[in-house]
Amino acid sequence: MKPVIFGLAGPVLTPDERAFFAAAAPAGYILFKRNIEDRAQLRALTDSLRALAGRDDLPILIDQEGGRVARMGPPHWPAFPAGPAFAALYEVAPMSAIQAMRTNGEALGLMLAEVGITVDCAPLLDVAQSDTTEAIACRAYGSAPMPVAALGRAMLEGLAAAGIVGVVKHMPGHGRARVDSHHLLPTVTASADELEIDLEPFRTLADAPMGMTSHIVFEAWDRERPATLSPVVIEQVIRGAIGFDGLLMTDDIDMKALSGSAGDKAAASIAAGCDLVLDCWARMDEMVAIADRLPEITDAARRRLDRAMASVTPGQGDFAELIARRDAFLALV
Repeated sequence: MKPVIFGLAGPVLTPDERAFFAAAAPAGYILFKRNIEDRAQLRALTDSLRALAGRDDLPILIDQEGGRVARMGPPHWPAFPAGPAFAALYEVAPMSAIQAMRTNGEALGLMLAEVGITVDCAPLLDVAQSDTTEAIACRAYGSAPMPVAALGRAMLEGLAAAGIVGVVKHMPGHGRARVDSHHLLPTVTASADELEIDLEPFRTLADAPMGMTSHIVFEAWDRERPATLSPVVIEQVIRGAIGFDGLLMTDDIDMKALSGSAGDKAAASIAAGCDLVLDCWARMDEMVAIADRLPEITDAARRRLDRAMASVTPGQGDFAELIARRDAFLALV
């Protein structure tokens, strides 16, 4: 098994993808809007991925946070609210906000499980600042560690109740970035003491099954390399100061914050200590280059992967009832 999660080009596996994936044996896959038409098509696609891999516990990922980050949406699926809606409720009724987020996560998870998706890249644990880039601010769960952690745990618990594995992101924190790492490399100049605020939600949820790195340079820890490529940040901060021992994947290595070839970036992230590489865009030449450069998954990474995928069981909640309960809580604001 190669320590990589690949994207797909379209709504069905192409013959070239089928042959390549069978040979490369990636750890999992991630889906985007280009892969999604309706329920029947999406279930057929995820079933085909499981059949190709021969693994019922195959990680099939999606970014389905709510708000602007939603790959599944109307008319086939309802829209879900983004993090700030729950943060606003937390300001006036913390326990109601936590219950709202938990029911929201369970409903969202049931929607994913129905079509064979097994992992959601949520919750986002970045603590927002006054100058946080809009790419994060419009999704954040708040501007203080306690509500971010509380709402993040509620989302993880809701997803797990529906049989979906959650991914905490973007470790060790994206809240101080003033530019969007999809386009530019952010540099954070805050001191290690100041960054304790950013670490706190991740430390509180250090038992999460999966986590995702950030493509950010933190001068307090490593002036030369972004977190994804930094052994210092991964070993001393994510594994050390935070205490995270779950499966650690990169954010998408195609994001412009990282420079170099796809193969170079993939190899460097694994060498730095990431368990898996996330490569989203299904460019065959780049996927081949990545597979050629990567070693087999390490025993430690495979144990973390297996443990994460075994951490949830299929849920049996009532989707409509969960949505109604969530909306009744959110109406309190």
